[in-house]
Amino acid sequence: MPVPMEYRLASQHFEKFLSEVAEEAGLATRNQAYTTTQGVLLCFRRRLKIHDAIAFAQVLPAMLRALFVNDWDPEEAQVESWNREILTSEVQQLRLDHNFSPDTAIENVACVVRRHVDAPEFQRCLAKLPPPAQAFWS
Repeated sequence: MPVPMEYRLASQHFEKFLSEVAEEAGLATRNQAYTTTQGVLLCFRRRLKIHDAIAFAQVLPAMLRALFVNDWDPEEAQVESWNREILTSEVQQLRLDHNFSPDTAIENVACVVRRHVDAPEFQRCLAKLPPPAQAFWS
């Protein structure tokens, strides 16, 4: 079997994704977009039960899936709060000295993620998650 295109083109797709996040969030560089994206994904992951997080990872493109699970400590306590101000602050705390995530970071990344996933598959996955998790990506 040949290498699936999802993996063959993963780096190119990820670069495009980061460029779109930078544009959507008003960031100057792909490095800033990377930190913003990582902050959003980690913030979301911390609030999911492990089986929900694994299901969510499956609907992400290859590089986002890798970023979502990178350095995952499955023993880490699940965070309960879905308060948007707390979520935004948490995103902005990742690599604090190098983080330029705007207050709209979650919305910006969510908008771009939706352009890069299979929409029906993404919706089916979200429908199985708790309402606050679904709202996170609205």
